[in-house]
Amino acid sequence: MRITFLLPSDNLTGGARVVAVYARELAAQGHEVLVVTCAPDAPSWRARLRSSLGAGGRAAPAPAVGHIAASGVPHKVMSRRGPITASDVPDADYIVATWWETAVWMHAMPAGKGRKVHLIQGYEVWLGPQHVPRVHAALRLPNIKVAISRGLKQTIEGVLGPLGIEVVPNAVDPLQFDAPGRSRHAAPTVGFVYAQAAIKGADICAAACELARRQLPGLRVIAFGTDQPSQQVPLPEGASYFHRPAQDRLRDHYAACDVWLFGSRLDSFGLPILEAMACRTPVVAVPIGAAPDLLSDGAGCIVTSESPQAMADAIVQLCTGAEADWQRMSDRAHATAHGYTWREAALNLVAILERSSRGK
Repeated sequence: MRITFLLPSDNLTGGARVVAVYARELAAQGHEVLVVTCAPDAPSWRARLRSSLGAGGRAAPAPAVGHIAASGVPHKVMSRRGPITASDVPDADYIVATWWETAVWMHAMPAGKGRKVHLIQGYEVWLGPQHVPRVHAALRLPNIKVAISRGLKQTIEGVLGPLGIEVVPNAVDPLQFDAPGRSRHAAPTVGFVYAQAAIKGADICAAACELARRQLPGLRVIAFGTDQPSQQVPLPEGASYFHRPAQDRLRDHYAACDVWLFGSRLDSFGLPILEAMACRTPVVAVPIGAAPDLLSDGAGCIVTSESPQAMADAIVQLCTGAEADWQRMSDRAHATAHGYTWREAALNLVAILERSSRGK
């Protein structure tokens, strides 16, 4: 198959990462893949100043490479911010929108650009109420619709009614995310993904860590993310923070923890849950995204949303309970996560496309 992906920009978000992995896996399976992205946003003068001068006047590091560029898949970067038009993409068998606005752009393209597919990675109404009608209109466009989690399909169709959305859950690379069997660490250790955006819930995770330290004064905290920590969303005291770690180091950070925290207020899947599980780390999560499905078989536990105390109680329980119970949870996490592979996800996506083509 010839498959073109449309992406608003190449960056370090989870959405871009999913597209990069799909593109790489589909190419490995013999398909001809191209990812087309808009030009990156022009930096403000403040951003340009920060990029030229680091702390203390030292030269700042070069901007991080986005997931698409880092993946090595065929990639066309537009010279403008958008829209992407028919003249910008080749003829193909399928064209895949990966964000509501790219679905609108795709809809205007002729049939020769490929059968239209909307890979729905979120209920993308968080930009503000003025965008909601446009997002809803994009979701109603006639195309093949594939959501990344059962919860996301339920959310969208609960608002808009049946749309025929198929589900192919996100997955994990078992070669990148893996760890040998282990016991809990001598010093109890928890981790989470840090982000300044309130919807990511880093403040909930940080507060839970501080509360857990009342019973576990030696609790260590590890966090990583693409944002620099701020006073508005502070890290727990003494936390080890890794800013934009290399992808091949993520497994080490996950495996260094006895418990991984997921406190997101809005998420369509929650890839860090699956990645931590693949590295044998039980997860304490709020019931957002794919968390209820991923943790239903004893790979961790679900706690009440917006409750740092409930999360702290779960941390203490997992870090002080019987070692055999933690070991069983760790092994279950590993087994569950390694049942979600990108190879299988890509095969399932192709099967949906082929089935839709036969039924056209």
